[in-house]
Amino acid sequence: MSLLHTLHRRGLISQVSDNLGLAGHLSSGSQSVYAGFDPTAPSLQVGNLVPLLMLRRFQLAGHRPVAVLGGATGAIGDPSGRTEERTLNDAATIEDWLQGIGGQVARFVDTEGENGGLIVNNLEWTRNLDVIAFLRDVGKHFSVNAMIQRDFVRSRLEREGSGISYTEFSYVLLQAHDFLQLARRHDCRVQIGGADQWGNIVSGIDLVRRVLRKPAYALSMPLVSKSDGTKFGKSAGGAVWLDAALTSPYGFYQFWLNSTDADVVDYLRVFTLLGLEEIDAAAAAVAERPDERDAQRLLAREVTRLVHGNEAVASAQRITEALFKGDVRALGRDDLMQLEQDGMDATRLAPGTGLLAALTAAGLARSNGAARRLVDANGVRLNGEGVTDPGLNLDAGGALYGRYHVVRRGRKSWHLIVLEG
Repeated sequence: MSLLHTLHRRGLISQVSDNLGLAGHLSSGSQSVYAGFDPTAPSLQVGNLVPLLMLRRFQLAGHRPVAVLGGATGAIGDPSGRTEERTLNDAATIEDWLQGIGGQVARFVDTEGENGGLIVNNLEWTRNLDVIAFLRDVGKHFSVNAMIQRDFVRSRLEREGSGISYTEFSYVLLQAHDFLQLARRHDCRVQIGGADQWGNIVSGIDLVRRVLRKPAYALSMPLVSKSDGTKFGKSAGGAVWLDAALTSPYGFYQFWLNSTDADVVDYLRVFTLLGLEEIDAAAAAVAERPDERDAQRLLAREVTRLVHGNEAVASAQRITEALFKGDVRALGRDDLMQLEQDGMDATRLAPGTGLLAALTAAGLARSNGAARRLVDANGVRLNGEGVTDPGLNLDAGGALYGRYHVVRRGRKSWHLIVLEG
C-alpha cells in the first residue's frame, strides 16, 4: 500500500496539487518534504500535531522531513483565517518562543540516519535579504489581482472598519520564498500544511516552477473538527499545549481520554502512528463495548507518549487510577503538582485554615453552616480519609508533602487545597 493511499485511508488528505506527479515523485526515491511552524505563541498546540505527525509519517516511509521554524514569517504572522490583524511580537519574544517550539518539533523529526531530517529557521535566508532584490526576483511573479481574490483577503477588505495591512498581505511572498530557498538548498519540492494554508502553498509551487523550471508539489490536510461542532483543541483551561509547563501531561492525557465515541476513531487515525488494523479493532470496541472506553484510553496513551514520553503516560495513568479509587496517598509530589497546575480545581489558603472555611472558599459548600452539615453527614473525605471533626484545621503537618490537601465531596466533586506561606 502506497503512502498516499494510506494517508487517504486515514482521512489525512484534503487537497493535492498533482496526484500523479506527486505519486511519481515520491516513488522515485527518498524526497524532501517540508512543513512550516510559526512562533505565534510560546508553544505549539494539539492542532500542530497533524503536520508534525505527517512529517514523521513521510520519514518512516523513507523520505526526508524538513521542519521550517518561522523566525521570519512569525515576525509578521499568517493572516489566513483571521478576521483582524495579529499583534506583532518583538525579536526577543520570537526567539524565546522558537527555542521551545524547536524542542517540540525535534520529538517528531529524527535528524539522524540516511534520511535524517532537518530543522531550519527561515530567518537564515531572510535576515539579510535585500528588499529591492526581493521585490524584483520574487514580487514580480505575484499578481495583486489574484492575491486580492483570496477568501481571507476579500473578507477582510469587505469587512467594515477592518482591512488588511501591507505587512500581512505580503506574508504569502515570504512563505513562497521559503519554498524556493528549500528547493534550491535541499532539492525540497514537496510542501505540506493545513487546508487553510492552501493558497500560500500553491503560490510557493508556482514560484518554484517559474524560477527554477522544476515541478513542485503540495498536499494539504483537513482541519480537525469535533463532531458536535465545537472547536477542537480547547479544554476548560483554554488551549491544549504541547509544552508540559502550559498543559500538564495529566491534563493533556485527560483531554484525549475525554474524547467522545463519535470522535475517538478519527482521532486515532489522525493523531497516532498506530496501524489501521489496530485502529479498526478499536472502532469495533467502540461499537460493541462503548462503556469500557478502551479506544479513548488507547488514544490518550499513544498521543501522550508521542508528545511527553513513557514516564508522563505512567504518571497520568497513576493519577487517573488514584482518583478513580480514591487512593490519593498513592500520588507523588510531581503528580500533585500536575493536579495543581491544571488537573483539578485548586484553592490556595494559609496553613491552619479551618476545614469549614476551606470548604466554603473552595465552593464545595455555600456557607460554613452548610459545610458543617456536609461534614456531619460524612460527605467529605480529606486526603483519602473520612472527616468527622468540623473543627479540623488544615495545616502542613497533615498535608501531603506538607502542602496539599485533596478534598472530595460526595463521589465525584474533587478539589485541591494548596497551602501557601
